[in-house]
Amino acid sequence: MKIVLIGIQGSGKSTQGNLLSKQLHIPYLSTGHIFRQLAKERTQLGRYIKVIMSSGALVPDEKVIEIVNEYLSRPAYKNGYILDGFPRTLKQAKQFVNNVEKVIHVHIPDKEVLWRLAYRNQVRDDETVKAIRKRVELFHTHTTKVIEYYREKGILVEVDGKLPIEEVNQAILKSLGKQKQRNGIKNWQQKDNTIIAVVGMPGAGKTEAADYLSKKYDAPIVSFSNVVNSYIDKKGLQHTLEVHSKVRTALRKKYGFEAMAYLNKEELEKSLKTNKLTLIEGMRSWEEYEYLKKTFPKTRIFIIAIYADKDKRYERTRKRKSRSGLTGVERDIDELLTTHMGPTIAFADYFIKNNFSIDDFHQKLDEVYQGVYYS
Repeated sequence: MKIVLIGIQGSGKSTQGNLLSKQLHIPYLSTGHIFRQLAKERTQLGRYIKVIMSSGALVPDEKVIEIVNEYLSRPAYKNGYILDGFPRTLKQAKQFVNNVEKVIHVHIPDKEVLWRLAYRNQVRDDETVKAIRKRVELFHTHTTKVIEYYREKGILVEVDGKLPIEEVNQAILKSLGKQKQRNGIKNWQQKDNTIIAVVGMPGAGKTEAADYLSKKYDAPIVSFSNVVNSYIDKKGLQHTLEVHSKVRTALRKKYGFEAMAYLNKEELEKSLKTNKLTLIEGMRSWEEYEYLKKTFPKTRIFIIAIYADKDKRYERTRKRKSRSGLTGVERDIDELLTTHMGPTIAFADYFIKNNFSIDDFHQKLDEVYQGVYYS
């Protein structure tokens, strides 16, 4: 099913989009989120979009259409989607040919918009009073024509956005010919056994990524790093680069470069028997990945590489309560060459840049999870 959500900023589209995604098992895509991500990037396009969004203006039609079409061409959206924030102009609506089945207009009065955004817990850069008024004005100038366009095509549904979230959700489901499940909203469930291995340089955010995905999607973590860390702690040794390299080298001499995967085989087997999704933190060598592919041929295996600028990574590792000394250029070179991490990062299925806020990082992880789930 291909659904478009339309409504003034603050109408509750994102809340409904995320609910519908879980209920209908199709991915939710917010164009506003896409552009906010681009605005944070240190690129010419990013700076250009940041200026436009800060002023409350709209990104030009041609650029919006290009970006949206690129996203929707990805495998995650081949079986349907819930699109929020597009199309916003009549030109976009007419040029967007993607077999949209239903357009839902979540309607709220202008005063309600200003009140809701004024009392949000977290205010975005594009939510100054001046910018909000500008966006409301642009909505009436441009998007009202889009609403009429879809009404004439017979696929528009009007929903009262002032109602409680639950009632708005029920109204939308009813318009789609769906009924809410008796036991409430079911969480996403993986169709096949899946392993997600989180990789990256020290301080990039591997542990945070694994912890977040584990809690959000109820998935166990198998830590390859714990093999070395536990051995060092057990022996009462210090966590230095020399000690880590010595222990890892000894294990690889005994079990091969796939040592950490081999030593965690039983834990992975146990996890895959009872969980559709298992996370791996600390995978390094390409041989470990190949071992997993060979040992679990019926399990889908994805690699997520986390990236952050060197200065940010070094700052994070220095603040660690333990192993704070394991940081710097020497550690990076050791990870890339000695531990053989380079190929694993280079051939990752997904790359996530973790230079900004924790909320930004979590949103990117959610997008990747959707990509994995719907691939």
